[in-house]
Amino acid sequence: MSVLPNRDRQAERREATRREIVDAAWEIARRDGLGAVTLREVAAMIGMRSPSLYSHFDSKNAIYDAMFGQGWTLYLAEMREHRLPPAPREAVLAIAEHFFAFSLADTARYQLLNQHAIPGFTPSDAAYAPSVEVIGLLHDVMRGLGVTDGADVDLFLALCGGLLDRQLANEPGGDRWLRQLPRVIDMFADEVGLPGPSLRSSR
Repeated sequence: MSVLPNRDRQAERREATRREIVDAAWEIARRDGLGAVTLREVAAMIGMRSPSLYSHFDSKNAIYDAMFGQGWTLYLAEMREHRLPPAPREAVLAIAEHFFAFSLADTARYQLLNQHAIPGFTPSDAAYAPSVEVIGLLHDVMRGLGVTDGADVDLFLALCGGLLDRQLANEPGGDRWLRQLPRVIDMFADEVGLPGPSLRSSR
């Protein structure tokens, strides 16, 4: 007869409470902006006294840290599951479109993960680790598509980030800059020597 492993119910409850706190912080950030996240607001949202919340997160930045790590962990999981077309140009465009979709789906999350939106906040090594994995995976994927120079990957990231910043700053609910992606990826592909027909002519 198999023996079930002992469950640490106290640890499970504590982890569930931490998730509830982080979920509440995201809700506040999406509703009122990242700067509106405070220990008092989070505690009030989940019906917890502030001193009790301190036993889970000792500061507002500790909550931001958990949010940061959660956000990049989610993107890393999506990136690993994302299937790319075989043609290099189309694959690079698919990577950019996926990043756009993930970012535009949650403006507060994009700001926390990709912009210095919180003065004085620096993610911990543990929270930062998933973002490092994302960059490593991106380099591996791009290398497989023929983009072998790290500086070229930096250029790709700068192009995507610039378009996203313009989209969110000027037309957060629209697609004005999103529609430019095929043109931008064509220019990038021409610069780094990726084969294939123009993305603009195939759409």
